[in-house]
Amino acid sequence: MTDLQLHVRDHGGEGPPLLLLHGAGRSHADWDDAVPSLLPHHRVLAADLPGHGASPACAPGGWSFEATTEAVDAALSAHGAADALPVGHSLGGIVAAHLAANRPGTPAAVNLDGFWWGGTGSDEDRERIGEIVRASAGAVAPAEYLSQQRAHAGRFGIAAERAERTARAAARQLPDGRWQTLPERDTALALYDALDALDLFALFRRAKCPLLLVRAERAQPPGPPGMEWFEAFLAEYREELTRSLAGLCEDRPQTVTVTGFDGTHAMLLEEPEKVASAIGEFAAGVR
Repeated sequence: MTDLQLHVRDHGGEGPPLLLLHGAGRSHADWDDAVPSLLPHHRVLAADLPGHGASPACAPGGWSFEATTEAVDAALSAHGAADALPVGHSLGGIVAAHLAANRPGTPAAVNLDGFWWGGTGSDEDRERIGEIVRASAGAVAPAEYLSQQRAHAGRFGIAAERAERTARAAARQLPDGRWQTLPERDTALALYDALDALDLFALFRRAKCPLLLVRAERAQPPGPPGMEWFEAFLAEYREELTRSLAGLCEDRPQTVTVTGFDGTHAMLLEEPEKVASAIGEFAAGVR
């Protein structure tokens, strides 16, 4: 059993508890603008995953789904919310699925566009993507980090104030004015290794409780010149994901619900109220 103590923000509220989990390199603050729409019907808790936000890492240089789910289990018990319904975006959605598959008593789970790359594309493409994400893992960003994040978020129509607030919560400012992105490099590399080793759809099939899998339907903005190969990879990825989700629904028609969302992968910051509405509707149907 892990002794890792996650940072959890208890927003309060009345009703069945929800546990909100963020994506890789982010923090619980990504959920701040969705929370007010959930509070009328739920007690809402939001956690920082290991190595993210204000939570410590699993171990020096380590990160695993097993240790993460144990830490989440301990956090829920400590907050008197053992029956919480986990709701996660991206990486957090995969952690929510782990809880659904491995934590007895989990009533249901929501995964918001947490599908990783799986076996999509050629070995060459996957290796190239792996090199790109690992090159920036745990990077020390320049002092202009927040303005860069505002500019990047603007391509998605995300308000500058929201972009800066959530970016600030997901990094740590250094004494020289630069920013340490989180998780730090060794932890981030272990996290990517854990994702690459994951058989996600086998995990979905192990879950006995209801699952809501929400897929982003809007494409990301085009990348810079020279990234055309990545656009082709994404097209193949979307086709493979469509086939895999259809097969999962055929295998688990009573427990798995797949729905689309009119947004990009950044849906949580683009449309927090609409995300909250989809969560609330699902949660109301499984309690």
